[in-house]
Amino acid sequence: MPKPTPDDPIELWLEASAAERGTANSSLETYRTSARCWAEFLAKRGTKVAQASRTDFTDYLGHLDAKHLSEATIAHRRTVVRSLHRFLMSEEMADLDPTSLVAPMKRPMRLPIVLSMAEVDRLIDTAHAQARDESVGLYRQAGYARRAALFEVLYASGMRVSEAVNLPAKAIASGANSMIVTGKGGKDRLVPLHKRAIEAVRFWRSLASAYGSQSEDWVFHSVRNGRTALTRQSALAEIKEAAVAAGIPNPDRVSPHKLRHAFASHLLSNGANLREIQEMLGHSDLGTTEVYLHTDMSRTAAMVRDLHPLGDPFQT
Repeated sequence: MPKPTPDDPIELWLEASAAERGTANSSLETYRTSARCWAEFLAKRGTKVAQASRTDFTDYLGHLDAKHLSEATIAHRRTVVRSLHRFLMSEEMADLDPTSLVAPMKRPMRLPIVLSMAEVDRLIDTAHAQARDESVGLYRQAGYARRAALFEVLYASGMRVSEAVNLPAKAIASGANSMIVTGKGGKDRLVPLHKRAIEAVRFWRSLASAYGSQSEDWVFHSVRNGRTALTRQSALAEIKEAAVAAGIPNPDRVSPHKLRHAFASHLLSNGANLREIQEMLGHSDLGTTEVYLHTDMSRTAAMVRDLHPLGDPFQT
């Protein structure tokens, strides 16, 4: 790092960041680049960093926006400038913080991409069709049956994939229509399962037993070795492969977590109570669950826009 001088406030700030916070060199270089962009903008106005005004800062934000930079890039550069000027104020190297009184960026809510009911049906039906194909041999058929059972359980319960792959074998008891799931923070919750999901698990376990690897430890495990639980990475690979086989557009967008999203969104669309969905998902905060309400409303708004006769006054 260049030796800072009183005339170089950016380097003084970076030196303090390295000394007081232990900021990594790679991060310091990124901060330096963003801070220099701000300094260059000011230099073209004949202004130094320590003399920057609020107008300079708001104009700078407009300048960044006009360059069509991503929201993340603009947010990062804004944060760097704010941090730099807070340092200058704390060191009495400036009389004004140009970033004060400027409202923070409001990031738009990112709604989860939800598979349609038809897409989920196609995904699961394809998995079941492969699981019934005895011509592929017992090993591969058992793998397909595990896949179908996993998809059924994820969509029937809304559980996280990390919870599913860690389900103990005793979680789905004989004759039961629900199971206890241990979620984040070690909290247990009761999750209902419909008949189709339970039958899919039984079929998978019967094939694992026929192959000689049915596990006494896990519901979902390696076909070859019942002592090894299925991994999250394997579950992700399974669902992407199934999405390709089912002909779902953009299969890269499909993940086990998307079945959790689909579970919540489809229940809400069919009239389920948001509080009940919160409990089934294991959310500690209702606000986390409310994102599905926004998803459902966005779908409803699109339907009204596209299908209502008064949705677009220019349609004929």
